[in-house]
Amino acid sequence: MTEQICVGAISGSYGVRGEVRLKSFCAMPEDIEDYSPLSTEDGSQTYTITLVRAIKNGFTARIGGIETKEQADALKGIRLFAPRDRLPSLPDDEYYHTDLMGLEVYDTGGTLLGTVKSVQNHGASDLLEITIPADSKTVLLPFTLAAVPTVDLAAGRIIADPPEGLF
Repeated sequence: MTEQICVGAISGSYGVRGEVRLKSFCAMPEDIEDYSPLSTEDGSQTYTITLVRAIKNGFTARIGGIETKEQADALKGIRLFAPRDRLPSLPDDEYYHTDLMGLEVYDTGGTLLGTVKSVQNHGASDLLEITIPADSKTVLLPFTLAAVPTVDLAAGRIIADPPEGLF
């Protein structure tokens, strides 16, 4: 398990006074401010975040040391990470997306189906993007209790009962 969890991303500048558009990936979106200061994935930069207001698809925020639109524009695309120990512990049936990526996926008979490439959400529920072994194709598996009855982080594997014909 990684020690850094991606909690948000800067999607561009907002206005001319150095504010940024901020997307929060937290269950309670406004909690991103509580995890500040946040850093880049490699830890080379640290940012203090102050939320200003909610906007469509996120927030406007002030970042310590950023005063101009040009400085804010330069931050576009930066993903923001918080140390795992600063985040709340999760119940048994919830997982950080980063912990699921790279896990091997087996069917209920023990056959390897593939490896989790990413976790996606297009509005309804999470989907596991699974890379099929010896193939460049991927399959989207619904991340529901019916389709994924077991996630064993300690063993690094997922047991899936995919819908008929998916694989």
